[in-house]
Amino acid sequence: MDTQEPSMDTQELSAIALVCTLTPSPAPSSSDLLARQILDGLAEHNVSGSVVRVVDHDIRPGVKTDMGDGDEWPAIREKILAADILVLATPIWLGHPASISQRVLERLDAELAETDDAGRPILFDKVAVVGVVGNEDGAHNVIAQLFQGLNDVGFSIAGQSGTYWVGEAMHGTDFKDLDKVPDPVAKTTATAARNAAHLAKMLKQNAYPAG
Repeated sequence: MDTQEPSMDTQELSAIALVCTLTPSPAPSSSDLLARQILDGLAEHNVSGSVVRVVDHDIRPGVKTDMGDGDEWPAIREKILAADILVLATPIWLGHPASISQRVLERLDAELAETDDAGRPILFDKVAVVGVVGNEDGAHNVIAQLFQGLNDVGFSIAGQSGTYWVGEAMHGTDFKDLDKVPDPVAKTTATAARNAAHLAKMLKQNAYPAG
């Protein structure tokens, strides 16, 4: 029997994309579009993926894994825990991440108290990617805010694993309205996916040591 470990090139991983648009389904969403493009990029590196539009669910405010009373976060949490990569996609509003992305970070705060069988933080071997869209400046600031929060709760951040599109200020064109994805955005998205998949595969084979 062949007991050889799968190589990094063939090892299957999974990703979950949390789309933090303020727009409920089934309406089109630029954040949703970018998230799916990131997942397409990950798929090229043997990473399967699925999408959750967070606004479609009753996610209660709080910093516990389950806030009770119909809270739908626990089901989303299980998908995050089952995945190797988290994609967090958000629009910019008033220069800041959408409020729903902040709600996600607040709920992830509960994971600081959760550990695995070795006593390590439960999110330690997972990788995060951030995608940002908007019609105003601030994409770098939004990515920085989200990366800081995600890293705080345990996610690892690969090199250049944030991707974004920002339209001209005070104009009405959205990312989803473009006839073609601009080449720099497509290239950045591909790099983010490639690096995130690489890091996730490394962590899958060689997890962080227990303290």
